[in-house]
Amino acid sequence: MTETSLVSAPWLSFLTQQGASIASPDSTNGTETLQLAEAAATPFPKQFIAPLTELGLIALHGDDAASFLHNQLTNDVERLDLGSARLAGYCTPKGRLLASFLMWKDADHIWLQLPRTLLPAIQKRLQMFVLRAKVKLSDQSDQRVALGLVGDTAAQVLLQWFPNLPAQAYAKIDNQHGTLIRLEDSRQAPRYQWILPADQAQDYWAQVTSVLRAAPGRAWRLSDIYAGIPVITKATQEQFVPQMINFELVGGINFKKGCYPGQEIVARSQYLGKLKRRSLLALVAATAQAGSEVFSSADPGQPCGMIVNAEPADDGQSACLVELKLAATENGSIHLGTPDGPVLQLQALPYALTEPQ
Repeated sequence: MTETSLVSAPWLSFLTQQGASIASPDSTNGTETLQLAEAAATPFPKQFIAPLTELGLIALHGDDAASFLHNQLTNDVERLDLGSARLAGYCTPKGRLLASFLMWKDADHIWLQLPRTLLPAIQKRLQMFVLRAKVKLSDQSDQRVALGLVGDTAAQVLLQWFPNLPAQAYAKIDNQHGTLIRLEDSRQAPRYQWILPADQAQDYWAQVTSVLRAAPGRAWRLSDIYAGIPVITKATQEQFVPQMINFELVGGINFKKGCYPGQEIVARSQYLGKLKRRSLLALVAATAQAGSEVFSSADPGQPCGMIVNAEPADDGQSACLVELKLAATENGSIHLGTPDGPVLQLQALPYALTEPQ
């Protein structure tokens, strides 16, 4: 995804007309490419709308689309209904995550949302396994755009187009105004994704932003971190078995659905012994990036984990999801980058780290 291609996209061109400026894409994480002039000073305003320009969409269409994806992903696709969305992962045969998706379906397609920087390679890899299945994959990133809305005011604004809002996490509503998905709350604030054609987004933008302040995509990504929802980026591909990033705890794995690449290793991690690595929420007084290693003062000779996702937070800190050896949390302190780097202050996740049953 080049700077030139960003400027030429109609939706992104529209946003520049609203005062956004194009920034150089982050080649490592594929994150913020637009800076909004209207963005609040704090990275995490309590109520906001953010254009999620860093996210792309793969659409799958055809009689075998559901069965094909069911055999590729960590979650159940065949029983995905029109009123729900789900998280799902795509693993290597060794059980390491290549991508994480937000997944939903409508009357015609199954949709996979993931970072744009991963999309071409993931679509190509999925295409390799289509063989004789009746399914077609297409990149729809420039046809449908995603808006992230956070807060009670956001919910009130959405009532103009969706009179009955999705009531629980991963509930979904479709109508002539697009697709609305309720996500997990973040710091007690309700969150929604609104996916709609780019021309409709342009029509609605002024009306929404007259009530709700516009923020950059990093505000949404920060809300994901505080909600404990991991996203695989280029920097973390093939680094984690799903349980290392709590993926089964946030609904990203179905252990009864049958085979998919890496399924045996994922199942073995779940049922044989106690899980020794998990992801935790942390704050650090430094700039943190996905893929950075962390070290324990009790065993400084080797890394004890890796940053999964990180974004600027309040007071000059970074908020992180960090994958760790659980033993490293019992003694000493955890440091970013080097054994004597900035100390990570571990925080409570919004869900419990339960053990496999």
